[in-house]
Amino acid sequence: MSKHVRAIVVSGNGVNCEKEMALACHLGGAEEVDIVHVADLLAGKVRLEDYHFLNFPGGFLDGDDLGSAKAGVNRWRHAGGGHLFEQLRAFVDSGKLVLGVCNGFQLLVKLGFLPALDGAYGEQCASLTFNDGGRFEDRWCWLKADPESPCVFTRGLERLYLPVRHGEGKFVTDSPETFERIQKLHLGALTYCRPESDEPTMDYPFNPNGSLGAIAGICDASGRVFGLMPHPEAYLWREHHPRWTRGEKLPGEGMGVWLFRNAVSYLRAKL
Repeated sequence: MSKHVRAIVVSGNGVNCEKEMALACHLGGAEEVDIVHVADLLAGKVRLEDYHFLNFPGGFLDGDDLGSAKAGVNRWRHAGGGHLFEQLRAFVDSGKLVLGVCNGFQLLVKLGFLPALDGAYGEQCASLTFNDGGRFEDRWCWLKADPESPCVFTRGLERLYLPVRHGEGKFVTDSPETFERIQKLHLGALTYCRPESDEPTMDYPFNPNGSLGAIAGICDASGRVFGLMPHPEAYLWREHHPRWTRGEKLPGEGMGVWLFRNAVSYLRAKL
């Protein structure tokens, strides 16, 4: 098989970060990136099996009616006889990569593809609910990567500085036992931390939503399905950094590119 990596970015019905995410895939090394409206997937004009890297961008799916991404979940589960759900399951089973950011993360969690304990894809055991502060948060946060996590996207990374933009970003689980298993398996690949410390924090504003265990992003046990509330596609160049004009010495490349480069490097090694 060719080592030509093909990425797909799903758009439509309120998604609004698809172009930035497609650019992030390109900067990460993907040779071909297509932005595809979910209606074209439903109509069978495009199939997930033709790609290696599936991306669900942020936005406000269906206006977040019924709760963040919930209407989108119903579309993936039931529209067109549910064939999109089956395609997604086959995509994951084939060893490919899936990334969901913000609203895309909410979609994957409520679809039951994260954390998918024991490989139970499709069985929801966690959710993302209203921020503890009761309001929309738009700020930059420090994140610590767990070196013991199986997450493909965070391999070799230590700390990240990325923006959040959400009103429903608090990660919760259906039981203490579920949370304990997530912790034991190191599926919480990214946690909110303070600027001066690597320890997870529940303190606002460093943890902007009150997420259980300060979790900012989780993966499944394979490490190939990953979702996070912060936006890596919003920090691709130094000019995206909020203090780039204030004398800080910043590299030309933004930290967000690192996650996409890890993904493409993993895929290229497997093709």
